[in-house]
Amino acid sequence: MSELYLYECDERGVATLTLNRGEIHNAFNDELIELLSQKFKEISTDDSVQVVVLTGAGKSFCAGADLNWMKSMINYSEEENIKDSQALSDLFHIINTCSKPVIGKVNGAALGGGVGLVAVCDYVLASESALFGLTEVMLGLVPAVISPFVIAKMGESNARATFLTGERFDAKRAMELGLVHQVSLDRHFHNDCEELVKKFLKPAPGAQRVAKELIRNVCELSSASYEQKSKYTCETIAKRRVSAEGQEGMNALLEKRRPNWKKEK
Repeated sequence: MSELYLYECDERGVATLTLNRGEIHNAFNDELIELLSQKFKEISTDDSVQVVVLTGAGKSFCAGADLNWMKSMINYSEEENIKDSQALSDLFHIINTCSKPVIGKVNGAALGGGVGLVAVCDYVLASESALFGLTEVMLGLVPAVISPFVIAKMGESNARATFLTGERFDAKRAMELGLVHQVSLDRHFHNDCEELVKKFLKPAPGAQRVAKELIRNVCELSSASYEQKSKYTCETIAKRRVSAEGQEGMNALLEKRRPNWKKEK
């Protein structure tokens, strides 16, 4: 059996993780979910990795759940079904909270749970031929597990329009909805991704990690008092000002030199 995903990391710290079930449009099953969860946990603590590119082999990015696997759940108890769904939810959470920037390189169709993968990426580059859809209702299902992540990206109004119709939409529409940040002509797709990677390699890695935490925590504090939000944000910048990276960055600017995390390209 071929590997369910491919992984490589270059000398720059750019890790590329490719879903490798192209024959079934990179649909995921319980084994792939477990393997991806383990890998992203490893990536989060791997100092040699600075940026992650998530993509798919073949013509599709990810068509969501493997229908044969889903169909087999008819024999599962309610408890087994919940446990199985929890594993998928955990995967999205692990990617969403990965300490490294995750770039979604959407090379083709992203349907159902595939849209969930798109939603947990920090930046999404889609090829002009990419296709999207929250198609669960067409199968008598709902996009329940991915809903917190997708709604966080596209908002309640757009979720109502797409969750309830199950319609498919192109990359341009996905960008209008907030799922995608950039659409690339197919002939420029790989080069555009490389240019994007270079942008993510420029900032201080520790600052990127804290910035990602900052966004998540500020969103979670949305209903908190001004005092609570202010306390958190002021403590965060105070720590960064005296951090090794913060001091190095400010000194480098004053001394008109490259900070020590920047390498010649």
